[in-house]
Amino acid sequence: MLKQKRQLFEFLFMGADLLAVSLAWIIAYWFRFLSGVVEVDKGIPDFTSYLSQLLVIWVIWAFTFKKMQMYQPMRGKKRLWELLQLARATTLAVLILIAITYLFREKSVPFSRLVFVYFGLLSFVFTLGHRLLIRGTLRELRRKGYNLRYLLVVGTGKVAGDLITRVRRHRELGIQIVGCLAKSPNETIGAVGAPVVGNYDDLKKLLTTMDIDQVVIALPLEDNHFLPKIMEDLKNSTVDVKIVPDVYQFISAGGSIEEFEGLPVISVQESPIEGVNMFLKRMLDVVISLFALVILSPLLTLIAVLVRLTSKGPVLYVQERVSLDGTRFPIYKFRTMRTDAEDAGPQWSKKSDPRTTPIGRFLRAWSLDELPQLWNVLNGDMSIVGPRPERPYFIHEFKEKIPLYMLRHKVPAGITGWAQVNGWRGDTSLDKRIEYDLYYLKNWSLFFDLKIIFLTLFRGLKDKSAA
Repeated sequence: MLKQKRQLFEFLFMGADLLAVSLAWIIAYWFRFLSGVVEVDKGIPDFTSYLSQLLVIWVIWAFTFKKMQMYQPMRGKKRLWELLQLARATTLAVLILIAITYLFREKSVPFSRLVFVYFGLLSFVFTLGHRLLIRGTLRELRRKGYNLRYLLVVGTGKVAGDLITRVRRHRELGIQIVGCLAKSPNETIGAVGAPVVGNYDDLKKLLTTMDIDQVVIALPLEDNHFLPKIMEDLKNSTVDVKIVPDVYQFISAGGSIEEFEGLPVISVQESPIEGVNMFLKRMLDVVISLFALVILSPLLTLIAVLVRLTSKGPVLYVQERVSLDGTRFPIYKFRTMRTDAEDAGPQWSKKSDPRTTPIGRFLRAWSLDELPQLWNVLNGDMSIVGPRPERPYFIHEFKEKIPLYMLRHKVPAGITGWAQVNGWRGDTSLDKRIEYDLYYLKNWSLFFDLKIIFLTLFRGLKDKSAA
C-alpha cells in the first residue's frame, strides 16, 4: 500500500505538471501571435505545428522533473528550496526543448524564440501555482481526517525506527502510526517516539480491538524466530501485511528487491550500471573520447614532442591498472618521471616528487599527462567518469585496510570522478576519496556523469597536490 499510494501521488503531480505546461505552451503561442500585444511581422505560423510539439514537451518535462526529484516528498524541505529546485528543473527542461527543437525541426516549421521565453515563465508560474494548491488541499484533507490508513509496526529496533521515520516523512500518504509491538512486556519506549501498544503475543488481540489497516513486520535479526508465530496470528486477518527484513545494514551498493520465478531476491551488492544504463554510458564515452581525441590531436602531438625532447625514454608510460569487476588493463599516460623512477619497487607519487621531470611536473599539475587515457576510454578499458583506477600492488594493500574499498570496482574506472572534482586527487586523503567514490556508486545516473564532466571543465584540471 505504501508504494501504491506514493505512486498515486507521483502520478497526480506529474499529470498536473503536464497539464500546466500544456496550458503555458498554448497561452505563450496566443500571447505572441494573437493577443496583439506583440507585433507580428513575419506572419502567424500554423497553430497545429505548435500543438504537435506538446508530445515532445510532455516527454521532456516528465523525464526532467523525475530526474530532478520533483516527485519526491518535500516534507522537511524549505519552501525556498522547492521553489529553487522547480526553477532549475523548468530551466533545464526549456533548454532541452530548445535544443531538440532547433536540432530536429523542419525548415518549414520555425518556432519563435519569444514563445520559448513566454513559455518558460508561464510554465514555472503555473507549475508552482498548482503544486501549492494541491499540497495545501492535501494537508487540509489529512488534517480533517479524510482517507487515513492506520499502521501497526511489529518491532521496536532500528529497522522499525527507520520505517516509522520514513512513513512520517510522507504525510501526504495519510498513514497514521497507531503504535508498535515490542518483544518484552516491560518495554515502554517505542522506536522514534511511537507508543508501544503491546508485545508480540498481543498481535492477534489488537487486530480485533484496534482500527488497523496494515501491519508492517520490522523485526531485528535476533527476533526473527518470532516470525512464524506472528504470521500464524495474521493468517486469518484481512489487514495488509508487509515485511521489512533487517538486512539493509549489509547493503553496500545497488541495493534492490527483485523477483525471480516468483521468488523475492534481495540484492545487497551489485553494479548500478547494467543493461541499458551501461549502453548509454558507453555511448557517451565513445562520443566524448572520439571528439576529444580529434580536437586535441595537435596538443597531444605537441606534448609528445616535448616529452621526447626533454628527457630520455619513451613518450608514453604504460602501467597495469584495475577497472570494472577487477579486470586489468594497460593504462596510457604521458611519461612524467625518469625511467628509473621505480627501480626500488612501486611507490606512491607525492607532491613535488623528485622523480618527476621538469615537463612532467607541469603535465601532472594540469592533468595533461592523463590525456592518452582517452584512447583507453575509446577502447572500452575505462570510462570518462568513474573512480580513478589503481595499481594491483596498492589494491592488495588498501582492500585489507579500508572497508568497502573493492566496491569502487563495481563501476568502470574513469579519467575524472566525483572525488576529483571535489578536490580529492593526487596526494590527498585516501579515505575521503573512497567516501566520494562510494557516493558516486550509490547515486549514479547519466545526469550525474554529465554534472561531473561539466564540473571538471568548470573547476579546471589543475591538481594542486601535484604542484
